[in-house]
Parts: sequence; C-alpha cells; structure tokens
Amino acid sequence: MSLNCTEINLILEELDLSGSFIQQIVQPSFDTLALYTYKNSTAKTVLICLGAGACRINETRKKIPKTEKPLRFMEFMKSRIKGCRIQSCKQIGLERIIQMELTHGDEEFFLFIRLWNNATNIIVTDKNLVILDVFYRRPKRNEITGKIFEIPQIREQEKVFEARSFEDLPENENLSFNQKVDLWYSEHSQSLSREALLEQAEKIYTSRKSKMENALKKLEEKRESFLTCEQWKHQGDLILSYGHLIDGESKFLECTDYESGATVQISIDPKKNAQENAKIYYDKYKKATSGITELEYDISKAKRDILDLDAAYESLLKEPNPIKIQQLLHKQTKPKQQIAKKHPGLTYLLNGWTILLGRTASENDELLRHHVKGQDMWMHTRDYSGGYVFIKNRNGKTIPLDILLNAGNLAVYHSKARKNGSADLYYTQVKHLRRAKNAPKGTVLPTNEKNLSIKLENSRLKIMEEALQE
Repeated sequence: MSLNCTEINLILEELDLSGSFIQQIVQPSFDTLALYTYKNSTAKTVLICLGAGACRINETRKKIPKTEKPLRFMEFMKSRIKGCRIQSCKQIGLERIIQMELTHGDEEFFLFIRLWNNATNIIVTDKNLVILDVFYRRPKRNEITGKIFEIPQIREQEKVFEARSFEDLPENENLSFNQKVDLWYSEHSQSLSREALLEQAEKIYTSRKSKMENALKKLEEKRESFLTCEQWKHQGDLILSYGHLIDGESKFLECTDYESGATVQISIDPKKNAQENAKIYYDKYKKATSGITELEYDISKAKRDILDLDAAYESLLKEPNPIKIQQLLHKQTKPKQQIAKKHPGLTYLLNGWTILLGRTASENDELLRHHVKGQDMWMHTRDYSGGYVFIKNRNGKTIPLDILLNAGNLAVYHSKARKNGSADLYYTQVKHLRRAKNAPKGTVLPTNEKNLSIKLENSRLKIMEEALQE
C-alpha cells in the first residue's frame, strides 16, 4: 500500500526541507533513491522508494548502502543536483506529486517525485520544465530528456483520505509520522520488507543449491564409473593373453580369467586382431585414469561452491537492513551479460599476479593498445596462431616459474597447438614488441625474446580455471 495524499503532506511537513542543501545522493537499488540533506546543523536522509505497492518518501535513519557500479540517474543527480538548495518542497494539490524548487548558483531546477503506484518516477527539469533526465525513461509518456514535463491539473478530491495510525507498531506514541512510515514499510512492504526479501532469498538459495547438488551428484556418479577402470586394463591383458582364440567371426572372446579362475566373455571387434582390441580397452583405462584427477578437482570445487553459497545465505539472514538485502539480491540475480568487464578477453588472478588472455585478433590488439605496459610480459606460441597472454608487471617482483608455466599452458591451450599437447613459446616484455606493417590486426614482431617449451598439464589448466575472474 502506497502513501496517500494526506500522508504525503504530513511527511513533508515534518521533513521541512525548504532551505535545506542536498549534500549527497545515493541510489542503492533499481527503485530507490536517497537524498542526504542538511539544514540548521541537522542532517536528514530522505528515502524515495518507487517500488510497486510501496512508493513513498520519508526520512530514514537506516544506513543506505552504496552500489559498486555507478548508476546512470545517480551520476546525473550528482553532477547537476548535488549541492543544490531546496527553495521549496510541496505536494501539487493532492495529486501525490511532490515538486521541489532547487537552485545552484544562477541555475534553477525543478524535481518532481510522482508517487503513483503504477507510474512512479523522478523527473528533473530546468526552470522552463524541459526534462533534463528521469529515473525511469518512458517515451510513451514523453518522459525522456528534451521533452516538456506537463504538470497535471489539480482536481477536486471527492474522497477525504485519512492518515494511517500504524497502531501495530511498538512504542507508537513516541514516534514521528516519518519514523512510523519508515518502520512500517520496512516490516510490511513487499519491495522493502525484510520478511518478503528473505522469502525471495530463500527461493533463490534453494533453487541454486538444488542445481549445484544435482551437478555434484552427477560428478560423483561419473567418478564411480571411473573407479572400475582397472577392469578395463585387466580385460586388455586377457585379450592379449588369449588372442589366439579370436576367430574373426565371434563378437565375444570367451576365456578363463587367470586371476579369479572364472570363465568370462569380453566384447571384441572380430575384424581386429588381439593387439587392436586390447588397445581399445587400454585407451579406456588411460582416459579414465587421467580423467579421475580432473573429476576429483571438480568434485572438490563443487563442494566448496556449495559451502560458499551456504555461508553467503547465512550472512544474508543476519543482515538487519532490508535495503542492503535488496541490493545483495539484485547483485546476485544480475545477468552476467550486464557485468562490465575491465579488460577484453579473459582475466586471471593467481597468487597476486594478474594474467590477461586475448582469444581473438581483436582482443589481442585491444589488450596491446590499451591494457598493457612496457614492463608487462607477453607470451605467444611459436609457429602456431593463437591468443596472446600477458603477465602484468609487479614492481620489484620477478615472475615465478610456476606463474610462467601456468600462463604458458594457457597460451598453448588457446592456440592451434592444442591438439599436439605441446609447443614452443616465445616471451618478452611488451616494450620489445614492434607492430608489423601491412599485417593482420594484432600482429607483432618480438625482439629480445626467450624460448619456453610447454607441455599441456591438466593440473595447471585447472588451477587457471579456478583463478578465472568473472
């Protein structure tokens, strides 16, 4: 339930914002804005919520968390409205639209806060009502930059609205109306209610944990199948021992197991000889034994991820501030596509060393032009096309051999040499690279380079996978 017009007037009367200065502006989430005001040695935090069913304005004493990434409207407000003096603040008639008249030196602005349940918005205009920016851009309503904001005509109110008493709140008589509103909405509103947010968090947590546990179960089932790999090696040995029994027609080799004494049947290809059939089983054994190490790593990582999820959820349950909970939930549910990357390509962080990987010619070129410096180390496969790997320099530090080998494995893996399983690399500092004229994008000619022979190691690739930054 949103504020009615009578409640808005009561709140504005208590706030008494006329003559206040806007010292800071914070936008903690996609539907909330906070103005930090100051007047007569008194600071007030004015919370504006545009959430459906909870749109309101009131003073709050809760700590407003800052966002990690600057948001568009907040940055606009900081550049144009921060430092403004509020000359007047009133509701337009009883239309649930608040009009603030602001000044900053010779500049004059209007800030309109519309608290309509299905059409909330914050609109900033110049003195001629030309829209400078809006919280929600709505072209169909002409609420975009450059359009004229039309102040609605004041209507005669047929119904008299009364302010709620909030009798269910503790210590009701000792609270101001702003405090009652802030406390009641923190407990009851669907957009900022701690209980509602925790219920949402539980659904997200349960869904994610279920998916993670199913993935772990599949990994453990796969490990169980790999634990029978010794049987494949034994079957290969039996085929070699009884290869003279292959007649070229039967799809099974029936023989006596010299370990158990039992008669066994082994599936074979009758068109292949004993050595070729045995090789099929030896290859299965080799693949299983190499894969079991990777599986153990994946299982260990999956278990750690579940523990991290549990810890994050427990921490969320202990958070008393609903605004902070809302921010954390929004951060967790944000699509990866919307998370801005600091660098093109892939970024790894391992033991304090930052490693950048360009996977394409465009990424290689972009990294070379804008993201690496002369002291950084460059690596690339010799005689094979592939990605560039850069190890960022650390003043006074020499690159450890393990870091060099791990980065070298990345360079081979992301090159045409991957199928070979090994390759020679050359590496040198970026300052020793020279761009090749009339060559494809990203092509460079190195000098003072050193050679490094790399054989792909799954253990090192797994270490780098864990070090990958999102």
